[in-house]
Amino acid sequence: METAEFLRALETEGRLLAAAAEEAGTDAKVPTCPGWQVRDLLRHTGAVHRWAAAFVAEQLTERRPLVEPTGLDGAELVSWYRDSHRHLVGTLAGASPDVECFAFLPAPSPLAFWARRQAHETAVHRVDAESARGGSPTGVTPEFATDGIDELLRGFHARSRSRVRTPGPRVLRVRTEDTGVVWTVRLSPEPPVTTRDASGEAECELSGPAEELYLALWNRAPLPKATGDQALAALWREASAI
Repeated sequence: METAEFLRALETEGRLLAAAAEEAGTDAKVPTCPGWQVRDLLRHTGAVHRWAAAFVAEQLTERRPLVEPTGLDGAELVSWYRDSHRHLVGTLAGASPDVECFAFLPAPSPLAFWARRQAHETAVHRVDAESARGGSPTGVTPEFATDGIDELLRGFHARSRSRVRTPGPRVLRVRTEDTGVVWTVRLSPEPPVTTRDASGEAECELSGPAEELYLALWNRAPLPKATGDQALAALWREASAI
């Protein structure tokens, strides 16, 4: 996917998130994030939007801490979230393609990284807001979902902080049934090593439509299908939270 496509997704997802949060109310519990209420979701996601925008707007090259607001609530908080989202979209849309700034996953450029990361960040938290409101979540395209799985497996879980580890070598396969993309996740006492292929024998395979797998791998929905060693599927559920 191109940066412009991620920006369109980011704009849509943020609008849907705000609408669902407003409908649910900031007191509502968020079933997909146990212990959170909608106010926590809005404070966190809005703060992440402003945090990300600052790296690009100010061309910051070093990581800085995320600061969430504490006093905002109710309609004022929903409005603040909408402002945060608009500011992020405007910042990314107006940035130079070759802007230099901090990024924490491999990407063609920092701008490409932030557009992609914030699109998926917002989509996952939009699902959270819709879970608080009730009803079926809004869908995403198979291509967007496939990209989000790729970012999760080959980006987030390649980092040292991933807790998906096994005492000895194990192999997990992930397969989207509609887009036909396959990942092989090699587990060990070290961070997972994921390749976008079907090489070698896998002890467990997680499969399903890309959208269902996307939500499941981000722990927002049940796994659609797990064949083989169910202990590896359970390990993902227990240890993969970001």
